[in-house]
Amino acid sequence: MFRHLMPALVLAAIATLQVIAQDSDHDKNLDIRSSVGDLHVGKDADARKTGLPLYPGARLKSDDPNSSQANLSVLTEAFGMKLVVAHYQSDDAPAKVIDFYRGKLKKYGKILECHTQKHGGDIDVDSDDKDSTNSKELKCDDNSGPVTELKVGTEDDQHIVAVEPSEAGKGSTFALVYVHTRGKRGEI
Repeated sequence: MFRHLMPALVLAAIATLQVIAQDSDHDKNLDIRSSVGDLHVGKDADARKTGLPLYPGARLKSDDPNSSQANLSVLTEAFGMKLVVAHYQSDDAPAKVIDFYRGKLKKYGKILECHTQKHGGDIDVDSDDKDSTNSKELKCDDNSGPVTELKVGTEDDQHIVAVEPSEAGKGSTFALVYVHTRGKRGEI
């Protein structure tokens, strides 16, 4: 059931973020609380909310400020999901950024290194029984491309750092991603 619901939630979040981005108040968030569940959609994401420190000297990716950050939480009795994404740029080479985050991700477990075509290419949240204690290990579906993804955790609780060379040829761009899901039991 959750596998089929995830695309609808992501599309709703994107549409809501686009509406928020078009509003004159760019720091506006959408919070809905009801007896059925709670929803938070906003651009109030940053490195801290992903559970990782910001790379020294990094700044929000400036070429598209409306899509640099996303924070989505959906909490109901049946399931919960939290997605935090923040895009940054640095004047340092991708290898230096990767080394920094490789050290910071160790606290969350074994680091998996993948190479993909785009940021977030391998994010996978798939579980039909979220109440089971068997959360699937992360894997690399595609291991060819210019983006290096460092992944830690399981499909239910993952931290991802995706780094690639800057389009301008100098420095790098990177995304910090945190995804956490749960079934009827547990907290986000």
